[in-house]
Amino acid sequence: MEMFEQQRQQLMNLLRQSGIQDARVLAALEHVPREQFVSEEQHAQAYTNRPLPLILGQTISQPQIVAIMTQALALSGRERVLEIGTGSGYQTAILAHLASYVYSVERYPQLAYQAASRIAAAAINNVSIYIADGSLGWPELAPYDRILVTAAAPKIPPQLLAQLAPNGILVIPIGNYKQQELLIVTQTEQGQQVKSLGHCLFVPLVGEAAWSEGGEMKQKF
Repeated sequence: MEMFEQQRQQLMNLLRQSGIQDARVLAALEHVPREQFVSEEQHAQAYTNRPLPLILGQTISQPQIVAIMTQALALSGRERVLEIGTGSGYQTAILAHLASYVYSVERYPQLAYQAASRIAAAAINNVSIYIADGSLGWPELAPYDRILVTAAAPKIPPQLLAQLAPNGILVIPIGNYKQQELLIVTQTEQGQQVKSLGHCLFVPLVGEAAWSEGGEMKQKF
């Protein structure tokens, strides 16, 4: 629709001005229709640069955060990517355009089924969605070249680090419920190199290696 096209171009200009330079990431964001991954009532807000609410207290991240996290993965098109937190399926679809295959883990069945339906409707066929505890990853199919976590953990789950391939990259928000840092962890022969991309705010990662439903840390590290 013409309305969406104008809004999409305005958003793309904003992303370029904010420092998103990866041409492949920008192309994927321009190609994937965000309005198809939100409710009909939210269509008018689909291209605003802010998060939008989903069911079960979850959110679809603001486009700028999606772009920052995706750019940080430095995808060439050959990678196997593990995504923790399928959510609406929007970030999953972006990754699918940039990677060889995306393995996405979602805690909530209702979200997983909705996302799978949207991804199928978009004719994307290089995605598998698994309903499970995302803090534990998807160990049966490890290792992964890239891991992207779309919910905040109190510490980096060792289970995810164990599933990261040599020279792999993990992007994850770490912190408490009110403030987090977005970290890039690179697996090297000398160990993990960690870089911060700055402050962020995500919904909590609930699971055995993260937060409990009541807000307590499940595991001591």
